[in-house]
Amino acid sequence: MPGPPSLRTGLTAVGAGLLIAAAVPPWGWWPTAFVGIALLDQLLAGQPAIVRFRRTVPATAAWSLPATLWMLDLTPPGWVFAGLLHATFFGLAACVVPSERWRRLGLVGSFTVAEFARWSVPFGGVPLATIPMGQAAGPLAPVVRVAGSLLLVAVVVAVGMSLSALVDVWRGDRRSLRDAVAGGGVVLLAAVLAAVAPTGHVVDSLDLAAVQGGGPQRTRASPTGAAIVFANQMAASRLVEGPVDVVLWPENVVNPAPLPSSGNRRADRLYPDDADLALTAEAQRLGAVLVPGWFHRSPSDPRANVNYSTAIEPDGTVVDRYDKVRTVPFGEFVPLRWMLDPIAGDILPARDLLPGTGDAVLDTSAGRLGVTISWEVFFDHRTRDPVLDGAQVMLNPTNGASYWLTQVQTQQVASSRLRALETGRWMVQAAPTGFSAIIDADGSLVERTGVGEQAVLQGTVELREGLTWATRLGPVPMLILSVLLVAAAHCAALWQTPGVDRTHRNRTDATG
Repeated sequence: MPGPPSLRTGLTAVGAGLLIAAAVPPWGWWPTAFVGIALLDQLLAGQPAIVRFRRTVPATAAWSLPATLWMLDLTPPGWVFAGLLHATFFGLAACVVPSERWRRLGLVGSFTVAEFARWSVPFGGVPLATIPMGQAAGPLAPVVRVAGSLLLVAVVVAVGMSLSALVDVWRGDRRSLRDAVAGGGVVLLAAVLAAVAPTGHVVDSLDLAAVQGGGPQRTRASPTGAAIVFANQMAASRLVEGPVDVVLWPENVVNPAPLPSSGNRRADRLYPDDADLALTAEAQRLGAVLVPGWFHRSPSDPRANVNYSTAIEPDGTVVDRYDKVRTVPFGEFVPLRWMLDPIAGDILPARDLLPGTGDAVLDTSAGRLGVTISWEVFFDHRTRDPVLDGAQVMLNPTNGASYWLTQVQTQQVASSRLRALETGRWMVQAAPTGFSAIIDADGSLVERTGVGEQAVLQGTVELREGLTWATRLGPVPMLILSVLLVAAAHCAALWQTPGVDRTHRNRTDATG
């Protein structure tokens, strides 16, 4: 039974994880992910399953924990739990492949499935600090047009496996040259497919402004703070230079207090009817479709909140509304509340968010505007669905004002770049304290604000139609392929059992 890994092995595992983390925004050193994966593969070579698990877990923890350090400010236990869960998924992925050279083929598939698993479970998934985010600014990003972000995971792992194989070739193992060439072939094939894949086509354009009210980071919501945030947004909105077709406000910057039963209003509070009047007047003043983000207690269920964006036409008429569907675990809803409330006290939100059920498209005079509110942009299907429903441009109102550091904000911009490439749609992101951004259909960052500043991003964005292969196919083909790669690795490992063993078995069969 193998003993625990040596200190040197443990440090190498941690180093591999840190290299993968270095590719993730805000650092964004995308080539380091390939080196980290190659180092991890070297640690797994020829090891039994339990050793592979023990070596992969610290490597993945060293990737996840630094890249999600912002969570430490909100919930230290949640930060540790999310990191260990991430590490466990990848530890198990390392266990389900052969131990020798065919492991590389299997790891391409099993690591792809592990990424998808943590994007999906538990509690709807936590797709943060992902492998694709680390490549959003790199040359491999366009492959997501072909089969989505899962293909990008597979290609990045394949590159890492090729580097590891080249190390083995340098050490004298000529058989590994085939692995290195195969990995290069995967990258070349994916690049060719990305080059010929459909990207949609332009049908029109509109002038759009994303309004950032400004203010300090690391703040928490309060009744008086809500009035200040709204006032900042109104002030920033006056910086919009007309004419403009659409003006996008961030998520939940319209956060009214309930109307007082006594009828006595406080001057430092924002109330629903005052907000309605102000927004109607602002849409009329701008002569544009105004898309503000609301957050308040649900009128139909006093135990729940609602988070939505409305579309207000230039005449002040509210013509459509989208309620956020994918909600944030422990931020907007509390799983296992019956068990956690007595322990956590006031740390957890008092009311869960009531998720929406409608299409994520606002039908307006300016066009069909797809909406992914904040957290939803990390999930590829929350952008894919509105595009399938006819969205011509994607809007991402968000709010990262409560977060420490800029990890969430930079990773969100990276996710928006991937979503733009996957769908062939422009993405426009608006945040009250940054980052707001405009991203074109090729995933290029056209413009971005800084953190804390009051600013307006204005530009002409394309309205586009047509579907990419990734939008048509979704994740299922890549999941099937990934499972087949793991199965093929096991079949190849069994088939290529050393010849002396096969001869021995044949002789046994012949003699009875």
